[in-house]
Amino acid sequence: MSSSTGSHPDTSNAPYGASDHTDELTSADHNRRKFLAIATAAAGVAGVGLAAVPFLTSLGPSAKARALGSPVTVNFSRLEPGEQVTVIWRGKPVWVLRRTTEMLERMTHDDWIERLRDPDSAVESQQPAYAQNPTRSIRPDILVVVALCTHLGCVPTFKPEVGTAAYGDNWMGGYFCPCHGSLFDFAGRVTKNVPAPINLLIPPYRFLGPESVQIGVDNV
Repeated sequence: MSSSTGSHPDTSNAPYGASDHTDELTSADHNRRKFLAIATAAAGVAGVGLAAVPFLTSLGPSAKARALGSPVTVNFSRLEPGEQVTVIWRGKPVWVLRRTTEMLERMTHDDWIERLRDPDSAVESQQPAYAQNPTRSIRPDILVVVALCTHLGCVPTFKPEVGTAAYGDNWMGGYFCPCHGSLFDFAGRVTKNVPAPINLLIPPYRFLGPESVQIGVDNV
């Protein structure tokens, strides 16, 4: 009896021990799966977030676009009478000209007025209401005008000399477009019998002080 009992080792604890080990493995696998699931989900959310960043950024205006649409401030204190400066506003060249008293007088000569296609700036789209006057400006001495010919968008050249035969009789000085020969005076008014159909464009602008102008903001 004792030998028979001794010949069969007690295995009553074996199944119990094996079951505990299996349960531990199952629990560990479960926790591992749960961790991987959470980690995968978190990575997916992070990936969506990262992918959304360029998209959201693309919805806003670029720095270049903002710059092109922004007003431009010009200090013209160093401009001598008869001189002009060129700045860029919305991708277009704009002249700021300090006109002399002589320039202003030339623009009023009757024989010169007769040469102009639209001396009174009747085409309202070409200037704000506050610039719809003989000088096409807020201040008589300062002209602010887009430097693009209204024919095909070429940039005219500054020709202040009086009496240049190449520009016709009684030339009082102004701007000449070398592309197709259009002529404009110191107010950007176009002459007759040239390709350009209307006066040069006066952009919205205002004065910030006696020597500073802001282009792109209306004078109110």
